[in-house]
Amino acid sequence: MTANPVLWDIDGRGVATVTLNRPEVNNAYDAGLINGVLAAIDDLGNKPNLRIVVLKGNGKHFQAGADLKWINGVRPKSAGENEAVSRATFEAVQRLNTLPIPTVALVQGGCFGGGTGVISACDVVIAADNALFSITEVRWGLTAAIIIPQLCDAIGVRQVRRYALTGERFGAADARRIGLVHEVVPLAELEAAGARFVEQLLANGPEALSETKALAMESSFGGMGVDDDAYARLVRMHASRRQTSEASEGLASFAEKRAANWGRGKG
Repeated sequence: MTANPVLWDIDGRGVATVTLNRPEVNNAYDAGLINGVLAAIDDLGNKPNLRIVVLKGNGKHFQAGADLKWINGVRPKSAGENEAVSRATFEAVQRLNTLPIPTVALVQGGCFGGGTGVISACDVVIAADNALFSITEVRWGLTAAIIIPQLCDAIGVRQVRRYALTGERFGAADARRIGLVHEVVPLAELEAAGARFVEQLLANGPEALSETKALAMESSFGGMGVDDDAYARLVRMHASRRQTSEASEGLASFAEKRAANWGRGKG
């Protein structure tokens, strides 16, 4: 196991790099990774010269969504504890979404479930040509409730209605076609492509960038605040879905490497 599930640093230009660091589980998120992202945002937010945040994932894959073993451990706990987990997960994505500086995501390999919400919350997304995507929650009897607004901003309601309902996998070219990523490059060129976008952003006025992003967010699905009633409802839905018998069956099917028996798992 890695000691620090999230790594972060900042260079002399004010460019911060936040690295998801659970490569042994394809950077799947659990409480440690969620808290690590929140801690990184808190720490970097105190840096007076912060200009850009670059988000990466260590290893072969960017982010494989939730750690389903961890989710299965959370599921039997109280409704309040489940809601707290969903709220923390939402807050990590939404605080990334509303950072007043540009964010750049570099995606390689798998980007599933919550990972698609994470990149939807970033301003610029560059994918390697080996990247593979899926909004996977429905496969396990769960919902993507807390990232639906960010996904709607990134790819539009029509595409969410397809990809969040089918749970199908799609490659980098399709991700670019629907707007989930902005550029696709060979894997070996991913870092260099990210560096080019960073230089382009650094050439622009920092106050103008912040104001432009804030104006864009005013018209977005994901522009709602943490305390908005609409998001509180999504958090409750996300948490309560985890505790249904359908989710229990879906998570069991994952653990047992078999197809889910939805006739047995109605919630």
